[in-house]
Amino acid sequence: MMRKYAAEAIGTFWLTFGGCGSAVMAAAFPEVGIGLLGVSFAFGLTVLTMAYAIGHVSGCHLNPAVTVGLAAGGRFPTNQIAPYVGAQVIGAVIGAAILYLIASGAPGFSTAGGFAANGYADHSPGKYGLVAAFLAEFVLTMMFLFIIMGSTHGKAPTGFAPIAIGLGLTLIHLISIPVTNTSVNPARSTGPALFAGGWAIGQLWLFWVAPLLGGVVGGFLYRWLSEEPSAPIVGDKTAALRP
Repeated sequence: MMRKYAAEAIGTFWLTFGGCGSAVMAAAFPEVGIGLLGVSFAFGLTVLTMAYAIGHVSGCHLNPAVTVGLAAGGRFPTNQIAPYVGAQVIGAVIGAAILYLIASGAPGFSTAGGFAANGYADHSPGKYGLVAAFLAEFVLTMMFLFIIMGSTHGKAPTGFAPIAIGLGLTLIHLISIPVTNTSVNPARSTGPALFAGGWAIGQLWLFWVAPLLGGVVGGFLYRWLSEEPSAPIVGDKTAALRP
């Protein structure tokens, strides 16, 4: 099991470092900034690459909301939720820490811009309020679980799940970066918030509660919709591609 936990920590490190790193260091870089589209693809690519790299080890959840949602959908044992979530949060914090060390090497660096933290109201990129932010995070996480459970079902096309999941996360970011800077992942939100401090920590509760609730509803919804159950996603050699 330690290999599974290590895989989750490494994968969530990559998601946080790669996705948030693109936002912090490359999104508005003079003249060649990658912008919202580039950041959205960066997050999607971190999940796609890790799904192929560690899916056969841990199932490649990289997200407490995914772990809880898969458990709600009957695809993951409940007694493994806590260690998986702990590994994910550790990986995200390490990813944010290394990102901070690199980004702080630039002249004039400051976390005052948010350090890719998630927020609502005055700290939403588009100044969206609490209710709008909560609803966006809830619905988008619910649909993310729906995509994950459908693409990894035993009757889904073999080998394409990481592509569907990665592009699904890309689409989610394209929709919601202006609303909350996009979380749908409590671990990803926690890492940057610890370094941004202040308001980011004060608003972090929403980016745990809304995604976790959305993940549970998404898991239950697909479990009800599916014509038959699929094998658990716990890290067997085909888990990320076709359980």
